[in-house]
Amino acid sequence: MNIIVLKQGDGWQAALGEMRWRCSVGRSGVVPAAEKREGDGASPEGCWMLRQILYRADRVAPPSPHFPCIPIERHDGWCDDPAHPLYNRQVRLPFAASHEELWRDDRVYDVIGVLGYNDDPVAPGKGSAIFLHVAKPDYDPTAGCAALTLDDLLQLLAHVRPGTSLCFRRDR
Repeated sequence: MNIIVLKQGDGWQAALGEMRWRCSVGRSGVVPAAEKREGDGASPEGCWMLRQILYRADRVAPPSPHFPCIPIERHDGWCDDPAHPLYNRQVRLPFAASHEELWRDDRVYDVIGVLGYNDDPVAPGKGSAIFLHVAKPDYDPTAGCAALTLDDLLQLLAHVRPGTSLCFRRDR
């Protein structure tokens, strides 16, 4: 069963079977994957396999009983430099090229579902780090990811199994 993210009224929702949760997507909305570019703030239309779940073990328990969960450490980052050979890969910090830190104070990366977007193979400049993560207050838009409140994200992840994808659907 896949997670479906689609427009619902003035906002967005994530659905897994009959369950529904409010969510946020990229500040530029959902765009065709062929149009996705690094830094555009868009979520890529299509279905992207949930590859792994990362979590802050100092803040939450492993978020899924059915899916491998890997603790985030202070030195974990994600390369978002299209010119670097490790583009769209998890990296160890310190890291000289442009990157995101996964160990954050704002709690949005306390739980991260890493999606299989632009990872096999990696195409430089097509966008990196499309995650399913914790929403900011008031469901502020993401940089291209999907985000739910921590409680909702934990509820959703309790039901995912290996083989689950997250599918972004554009406005229709």
